[in-house]
Amino acid sequence: MIPQELIRKKRDGLELTITEIEFLVGGMTSGQLSEGQVAAFAMAIYFQGMNPKECAGLTWAMMNSGDTLNWKNLDLNGPVLDKHSTGGIGDKVSLMLGPMVAACGGYVPMISGRGLGHTGGTLDKLDSIPGYKTTPDLVKLRKVVKDVGVAIIGQTAELAPADRRLYAIRDVTATVESIPLITASILSKKLAAGLDALVMDVKTGSGAFMATQDQSIELAKNIVAVADENGVKASALLTDMNQVLGLNVGNGLEVLETIRYLRNEKVDPRLDQVTVSLGGELLFIGGIVDSAQDGRVRIRNAREDGSAAEYFAKMVQALGGPTDLIEHSDHHLEKAAVVVPVMPKQSGYIVKMDARQIGLALVNLGGGRIRADQKIDYAVGFENFVELNDYVSQQQPIALVHARTNSEADQAILTIQKACVIAETPNRNTLSNCVYDRIALDQDVEED
Repeated sequence: MIPQELIRKKRDGLELTITEIEFLVGGMTSGQLSEGQVAAFAMAIYFQGMNPKECAGLTWAMMNSGDTLNWKNLDLNGPVLDKHSTGGIGDKVSLMLGPMVAACGGYVPMISGRGLGHTGGTLDKLDSIPGYKTTPDLVKLRKVVKDVGVAIIGQTAELAPADRRLYAIRDVTATVESIPLITASILSKKLAAGLDALVMDVKTGSGAFMATQDQSIELAKNIVAVADENGVKASALLTDMNQVLGLNVGNGLEVLETIRYLRNEKVDPRLDQVTVSLGGELLFIGGIVDSAQDGRVRIRNAREDGSAAEYFAKMVQALGGPTDLIEHSDHHLEKAAVVVPVMPKQSGYIVKMDARQIGLALVNLGGGRIRADQKIDYAVGFENFVELNDYVSQQQPIALVHARTNSEADQAILTIQKACVIAETPNRNTLSNCVYDRIALDQDVEED
C-alpha cells in the first residue's frame, strides 16, 4: 500500500478499511510515514471525519501499536479505574481525583497527556514537581499502582506509541478538534492500560475543544460507544468550560491548588462539584458503590478526612518526587519573578469570560506550546481567578499574573481584560450547576 494514496482516499471522503488503517498506524509507529504525511492524514480526518467502524478500527490499531497492560496476575483487591478530560483551562481534576479514587479502593493507572492547543496538560503540571517521573517503564508503573493505588503518568515508549506521535502533530497542526481523533487518542491509551471502567469529563463552552453542547454530546456518545465495543464500561459527564475551572491556571500553580484542595485549605466550589461528581460516577460504574450518590459521599470523605492527600503524597514520592511536597510545596515549586494584578478597566460583575483566550494567554507566557518540541515554563500562570458573576474593582482584581518579565505580564493583562466582560449587574442566566448531563449506554440519570 502507498501512504499518499490512502491519505488521498480519506481526503476525498471515502471509507478506509481496517487493513488500510492498520497500515497507516503502523507507519506512524515505525517512522515510515513522514511528519507531513501524518499531518495530512490528521487533516483529512479533521475535514472528512470517520464513521463508527473506522473510528473503532483506528482506536484498536493505535492501542495495539505497543504493549497492553493486564492486571489480573497482581491480585488487586479492587477494580482498575480511570478518568479522562477532553481538556480545559485550569482543569487540574485528574491530579485530585486519582488519589481520591485510590483512597476509596480503586486502582488508578492514569495515562495522561500534555497540553494541546490552548488547554493545559496533566503531564505538564506534574513535570513542575522536581524529580517526578512522568514516563516510568511498565514494571515501575505496575509496582506503583499495586503498592500505592494510583500512578498518574504519560505514555511510556511501550504504550500506544502511534498515538504519542499523532498527539504531538495534532497539537501544532490545528487538527485537535476532531471527534474521531479525540476518541482514538483517548481510548487507545485507556484501553492499553487494561481498565475495568472509565469516566469521561467532556467539556463544553468557550474554553473547550467542543464549544457547543451538541458537539460535546456527540463526542461523549462516540467515546462511550467505542469504549463499550472494546470491552470497557464507560460513561461521560458534560461539564462547563465557559470560565476558568478553579482558582489557578498554569502548571506549578495548579499543582499548588491541588495540594491546597486535598488538604482542605482552599476548596473552590465549582472545581469541587466537577471532581466529586466524576469520582462518584467512576466508583459507581466501577462497582465499588451501589449508586453515584453513594460514590460522591465516599469521594468527598476521602478529601475531608485527609486520606486523598496521603495517597497523592505517596504517589509523588513513589515516582521520584519530594517526600515533603504536601507540607513544603513552596520550597519545591518554581516561582515566577513578576507577580502583578489584573485590574479591571471598570468596577462591576464578570458576566462573560472567553476561556480560550485565557488559555492562549498562558501559552504566550510560555506555559503552553506553540511547537511540539517547545519547553514549558512551569512557574508562569494566573492565580486566584475570579468566577462569573464575581464583583471586581480596584480592590478586587480579576487575577494575579505570574510572569518572567514585566512586558510579558503586561501582554497577559491586556488579553485577560479583553477576555472578561464586565457589567453593572450580574448575569442571572449563568447556570450554577456546572455538571450539565450524563451520557451512558443505559442513559440513566441520577439526581441528587
